[in-house]
Amino acid sequence: MADRYLDATGLKCPQPVLKIAVISPDMFPGDILEVTGDCPTFENDVRVWCTRLKKTLLEVRDDGGYRKTIRIRF
Repeated sequence: MADRYLDATGLKCPQPVLKIAVISPDMFPGDILEVTGDCPTFENDVRVWCTRLKKTLLEVRDDGGYRKTIRIRF
């Protein structure tokens, strides 16, 4: 298992989810991806992506304002 970090701060949706999609083929079952973003629809977009691709959304941490950190298990 490995942990990776993606900083999507400053990117407007759907760019954060597209960045996650680019990384996802390199992730293995059990790997954790931590993504930070500040787009107003970031959390919802990642939730939808996780549901569609059957990934586990482990945690959503509110870092203030629209900025959030989300942990995803692959």
